[in-house]
Amino acid sequence: MPRSDSHNPTVSRTTSPADLPSNLGSTSGVSPPVSAATRALHPTPRGTGPAPRPLVPGIVQSTTYHHRAVGDIDGPTYSRVGNPTVDHLEDVLGGLEDALPAVTFSTGLAAETALFLALLRAGDHAVVGEAIYGGTVRLFRQILADLGIACTFVDAADVAAVKAAITPRTKLVFIESPANPTLRLTDIAAVAAVTKPAGITLVVDNTFLTPVLQRPLDLGADVCVYATTKQIEGHSVALGGAITSRDAALIERVKFIRKATGGIQTPFNAWLTTQGIKTLTVRLKQQSSNAAHVAEWLAVHPAVRRVNYPGLSTFPQRELADRQHLGAHGNVVSFEIEGGTQAGIDLLNSVKLCALVEHVGSVETLITHPASMTHADVPKEQRERVGLTDGLVRLSVGLEDPRDIIADLAQAIEAAAVQGGTCFQPVSAGVPALATASIPNAAVESKGGAAWATR
Repeated sequence: MPRSDSHNPTVSRTTSPADLPSNLGSTSGVSPPVSAATRALHPTPRGTGPAPRPLVPGIVQSTTYHHRAVGDIDGPTYSRVGNPTVDHLEDVLGGLEDALPAVTFSTGLAAETALFLALLRAGDHAVVGEAIYGGTVRLFRQILADLGIACTFVDAADVAAVKAAITPRTKLVFIESPANPTLRLTDIAAVAAVTKPAGITLVVDNTFLTPVLQRPLDLGADVCVYATTKQIEGHSVALGGAITSRDAALIERVKFIRKATGGIQTPFNAWLTTQGIKTLTVRLKQQSSNAAHVAEWLAVHPAVRRVNYPGLSTFPQRELADRQHLGAHGNVVSFEIEGGTQAGIDLLNSVKLCALVEHVGSVETLITHPASMTHADVPKEQRERVGLTDGLVRLSVGLEDPRDIIADLAQAIEAAAVQGGTCFQPVSAGVPALATASIPNAAVESKGGAAWATR
């Protein structure tokens, strides 16, 4: 006899076949009773018409996917291997460079690690630019070295030095241009002319400029690597990394390493990054313009010892910058003020608008002390060799009014000078006017010649 509902309290006696989800029927055509617990997991579909197409694609926040039958599935089987939201980001990133779909990761260092595991074996050798992100230096010196992978750090701006460092075991040349944080440039096409005939893979970290302002693959590079956390995502809300290339075999190898090691980007962070990319072009062009204003102001300030920015007419590699960059030079400026290390630290501790963080590329202006933050793991002698002194300050210029950024730097420089007992002549009248000019909805307070805009 069929069991009474009274013996099965999880079954609702009011359930009718019409109420059941269409995919829950038995093969005999008689729908089984559906409990509240089952309904919670398998809700009745709303309507029967085609689903609306959203302007913003949704997030597929699922770890796994249905198989139609054993061995019968289209697309990913598990989100460690692939995910529709991640796929969308990869299509967008690849499209920016006329490349294959990118391979994305949870962080930029995860992307680099997978790339190096894909390209290098014990006994291999890499030539690496001296002035690069500190985490990459740490990866080569403290991780890959233990796996039997050797590397030689060189001044990548010197193409002859790159060529001289190549050995029969060299499989990879890794450069970052502009270099972090000195902004020294490498002639990518010239280095590619050395690596291609030798069958050596050329990798460029293009994080600072992105494909909007520099296209290394067009210049002969084989691979681009990105910390999408930085300029690409642009809002400091999502970690991420990416590898782009036009070499299908290399991309497949990197995807296999990602599958085997589990470093894939998360769906939510992929979705956030995709939204950030929508404004990448306008953000980076405006931030570059703001950075140029700030760099020009710093360059004539009597308390500033040196300024590094490829857009300055005095930048030693300005001709290369104009030839290699696409109309602008990015939003990162680095500089050093008189008074050395302590003066730089006093300046960093005195800013009010700029955010003192270990980061770069956000819509807000960020300020960093590379020697103790991003490049702390780089040996001191290597830092000094490339011009990364303990007093160097890195500025990631945001979307604020550049007059406000300059006003903040002016008062911070003055505060550092006062603390250090340094005196300097006020800047010529034309330049402070940029900082103290009329700013909508702002009150400008001047103290001792330094202007600070308060809202």
